[in-house]
Amino acid sequence: MIRDLVIANRSCRRFYQEVAIELETLRALVDLARLSASAANRQPLKYILSCNPQKNALIFQCLGWAGALKDWPGPSEGERPSAYIIILGDTEIRQSFGCDHGIAAQSILLGARERGLGGCMLGSVKRDELSKALGILPRYEILLVLALGKPKEKVVLETIGPDGDFNYWRDSDDVHHVPKRPLDDIIIG
Repeated sequence: MIRDLVIANRSCRRFYQEVAIELETLRALVDLARLSASAANRQPLKYILSCNPQKNALIFQCLGWAGALKDWPGPSEGERPSAYIIILGDTEIRQSFGCDHGIAAQSILLGARERGLGGCMLGSVKRDELSKALGILPRYEILLVLALGKPKEKVVLETIGPDGDFNYWRDSDDVHHVPKRPLDDIIIG
């Protein structure tokens, strides 16, 4: 069951924007992060939730999408996320956040997938611009932005070919292909 969720949990970059996600759904997803592991149990992460179209538009303009797809600027209007969760580190609790935000993001995205939603973990963020747009206090460091919505694209996993190219790509039918290294190539001992 967890294997199926992990396989299904691909980065989704196009959504049915008109399909709303309720605030209570976002709260339930953050609750999964709250219950997840945290270094020394310090729990320094905080979250900003957005399912409001105007706030979503402010967030969207601060994000970089799909670096390997050089000719694609990101989802067009109508295919944008219908919700976001911004993961923040509270510097008054901790100065560095280790892998806490990665653990939290994975918990949220697996929970979203279980609910039939898709998501994308974005680290390419204009942090100063986003902080200003949302009035985020300086004590909070923007760590990741999670884009969420009902998936509008098909994503398939495949084994990396003999050329070793690991870049994801889209075919002529707009199917998103994600090459993965074989298991025996990554276990070294």
